[in-house]
Amino acid sequence: MRILSGDALKCASVSELKEFCEQLREEIFRTVSVCGGHLSSNLGTVELTVALHRAFDFPRDKIVFDVGHQCYTHKLLSGRADRFHTLRKEGGLSGFPKRTESEYDCYDTGHAGTAISAALGIAKARDIKGENFSVIALVGDGSFNNGLIFEALNSLRILNTRVLIVLNDNGMSISPTVGSTHEVLGELKAGEAPLEDVKLFERFGLRYVGAVNGNDFDQLLPALSEAKELLKTTSVLLHVVTKKGQGYPFCEQAPVETHGLSPRPQSGTEYSAALGEELTALAAHDGRIVAVTAAMTDALGLRGFFDAYPERAFDVGICEEHASVLCAALATQGMKPYYAIYSTFLQRAFDEIIHDVCGQNLPVTFCVDRAGVTGADGETHQGVFDLSYLSPIPNLAIGVPKDIGEFRAMLRASASYPAPFAIRYPRSGREGKVEKVEIGKFEVLHSSMSDIAILAAGERCVRMGERIVERLKGEGKDAALINARFVKPLDEQLLGDLPQRHIFTLEDNVLAGGFGDAVARYYRNSGRKVHAFGYADAFIPHGEPASLARRFGLDEERILAEIEEIYARG
Repeated sequence: MRILSGDALKCASVSELKEFCEQLREEIFRTVSVCGGHLSSNLGTVELTVALHRAFDFPRDKIVFDVGHQCYTHKLLSGRADRFHTLRKEGGLSGFPKRTESEYDCYDTGHAGTAISAALGIAKARDIKGENFSVIALVGDGSFNNGLIFEALNSLRILNTRVLIVLNDNGMSISPTVGSTHEVLGELKAGEAPLEDVKLFERFGLRYVGAVNGNDFDQLLPALSEAKELLKTTSVLLHVVTKKGQGYPFCEQAPVETHGLSPRPQSGTEYSAALGEELTALAAHDGRIVAVTAAMTDALGLRGFFDAYPERAFDVGICEEHASVLCAALATQGMKPYYAIYSTFLQRAFDEIIHDVCGQNLPVTFCVDRAGVTGADGETHQGVFDLSYLSPIPNLAIGVPKDIGEFRAMLRASASYPAPFAIRYPRSGREGKVEKVEIGKFEVLHSSMSDIAILAAGERCVRMGERIVERLKGEGKDAALINARFVKPLDEQLLGDLPQRHIFTLEDNVLAGGFGDAVARYYRNSGRKVHAFGYADAFIPHGEPASLARRFGLDEERILAEIEEIYARG
């Protein structure tokens, strides 16, 4: 396709822009169908992104994409069209803005709520240096629920600078947007908002413009011109209404299902499906059980629970910290909260996990999905830190099931567990049948008289341990294999009874502060040597999970080589 950019984009007629947008949609659809990625959100923002590139002079002007998964058109318009087929592939283009990838990307994003704060920082640096360019924050209505947005707005007058906030309102985050902010935006879209709603933005120091159809150039281009003129003297909020999945009827009708696509079908059962089934079954016999999620009801398998028990199901929007405190407070009144969330998003609630949940020793269960290397979404979405940031917190137990069956058993055990509990698991895995687990107790999968024991934490590592043992057996060698299904508390009785001197720990997590560190502390001064395998001290980019795991330290060949060295030394 021929990419319109620079003067050609600014001089194109509206009919030429419309035709160009359809070509962009085709390219995005074709690429995402092969590479996977965020489909509907990008289809919905094609006209908006083209209009922004027409109105402003990037990269001299700066644009910060909140979350960032809707930046595909921006990449196509900024000199990366010839590499777009590498999207989300290892060594190729990221699915998110990346400063190291292009001068057009002024700020790395990947989690909701950051764009306005970042835009304010860039604008204030501009003012201090006496430079002259525009700064735009493109924010979705789902992100507008996030507390960080309001922290940024609260400081807009204090910082005394000018930014353009483009509010892309499609009524969705991953799931449909919820909450009072959503209701206010709905009134503004319908032209039914009381004057106080508009004045609220003005009290923050913003001139409100909108709401305009963000998929219609006849409305969008004049509104951007007005906003750009106002931006000379004040900060502006341009309210743009778009349709998620625009141009592809099946995406428009199923925006949740087409929000993100995998390049190929997932193998195995999804843990989220097991979570929904097991939690719904438990709730049928326990009226204390409630489910909480932060804008990810369907992605985390909770739709069935929400349908069955709407009075005990809460989607609080993209407000991970608030969700944690809500769970803590519910628990103080005798409820049994289950907070389902991706590992990478739980990081945002670290303070609340410590002080509100664990500091009060409350029986909240964190269901931590997408743990470990997740692959194509890159640095901001790799769930490789949770064992390290959760393990130091007192009162918190941490389970790492080896399969779906063991996950179900941990959920059943959690129902009567009287303290904080986190269960972390990957996206998909193999089935299994485990009736009961005892919190804090490991499982011996293979005993051995050799001098080597492998302690594997979680499904990916247990599978690797099984392959290693089989390969050793093929060479007339052996190693004990332990399912270390609780990273905290450690099974100190089993660890103390192990006869092996060489202890190999495998974890789908960074090494620093993780499972291997905990085992090494236990064996300190014992005469045993701990060989810890996990991920290096680095941010892991996008790529195939198996390839990334090998590249960053969880390498089966390297583990075998180290075992061979021990055998060679006798």
